[in-house]
Amino acid sequence: MLITRMIRAPRPGTMAMLLRRMVPAARKEVEGRCFDAVGLVQTDLPSLFYLADVGQKAGNVLAVEITGNCPQHVSTIAFFGDTAAVGAALAAVRREAVKE
Repeated sequence: MLITRMIRAPRPGTMAMLLRRMVPAARKEVEGRCFDAVGLVQTDLPSLFYLADVGQKAGNVLAVEITGNCPQHVSTIAFFGDTAAVGAALAAVRREAVKE
């Protein structure tokens, strides 16, 4: 299972929702900065860590785990950056997921 979404020009309310789901260290990196886009990837934990690395290598993005309380060990990562970089990160993630 892999779900990806791209948010272009995230509004303050959307950013606030994401910030509430971050650990304090990650929140500190993101808070107060303006990003053109946010890419979201949801999958199982082992794949998530791997795909976070793939996405960061594909584009100049900041990768942050979005915490939740899913009992099935499904989690989400957010890629923050400009639209082209986030698009490149998500495209690389989708390509890599097809290989698995």
